[in-house]
Amino acid sequence: MSTPRLIYYYQTFKTLRPVLDDPNCCGVTHIHVSAFHFGTNPDNTPYIHMNNYPPTDKRFDGVWKELEEAHEKGIKIVLMLGGAGSAYQVMFSDYDTYYGLLKDTLYQFPIIDGIDLDIEEEVQLDDVRRLINDIEHDFETQFIISMAPIQDSLQSDVPGMGGFVYKDLYKTVEGSLIHYFNGQFYFDYSVNSYDECIKNGYPADKVVMGMISSQDFNKIQEVVTELVKKYPNFGGVYNWEYFSSPPHNQTDPSLWARIMSKILGIHTRSWTEWISSWLPRPSLSLW
Repeated sequence: MSTPRLIYYYQTFKTLRPVLDDPNCCGVTHIHVSAFHFGTNPDNTPYIHMNNYPPTDKRFDGVWKELEEAHEKGIKIVLMLGGAGSAYQVMFSDYDTYYGLLKDTLYQFPIIDGIDLDIEEEVQLDDVRRLINDIEHDFETQFIISMAPIQDSLQSDVPGMGGFVYKDLYKTVEGSLIHYFNGQFYFDYSVNSYDECIKNGYPADKVVMGMISSQDFNKIQEVVTELVKKYPNFGGVYNWEYFSSPPHNQTDPSLWARIMSKILGIHTRSWTEWISSWLPRPSLSLW
């Protein structure tokens, strides 16, 4: 039985210290760094941006330093491409150029363990398949490929925000390369909603149940508790986004992970256990 994923989306770059200073990083398994986009500069040269600036911009030095520490502590770092700010129509308009920028960025930051394709603009399914295939070809097999459809796109075979049917993708060779789906359960976070995704042919270990910080956190805890009991291979949970995570929102974003890790059964060591693990063990004497 695999460990459920415990994921933060990370776009508003509030320090990760509350997570990193915990002996087990509060049980966090993945951080999805958001969001990367494509475009053209005033001189018509192409760019890739992290939010509004190049990912190498000095303003992000502290962000990358903390992400590197997170990576060293075992947290998977995943680059989120697209979202509400788009990326894919530009990318597919000049694929070789923009895929080249993406590939260079991934090589430039070797701490990145995967890519999250959040497609919220209409594209052609064949273009998405080409992108997934190229990522699989250019990076090692352990490289994570995830997607972030809205819940309706997993519950039924209607076109999602990308204009294609996710089931049509899932049935292809490229679909088999997708490690997990971060389902946006922003409209109906319930056991029944998750059940519908599983009934539609998606295995539970590939469906992560996503929330946004403004949803009813008490209800969400109840739902996840039931899902963990019902599905031994439950895929996990995520929150959009880190800086405003409940229950205390901007006061201590790590509390969300501490609470959810207990519900998910992710073992987190206490400070006493952590310190004890570093103390020298007494030697045994034969006399």
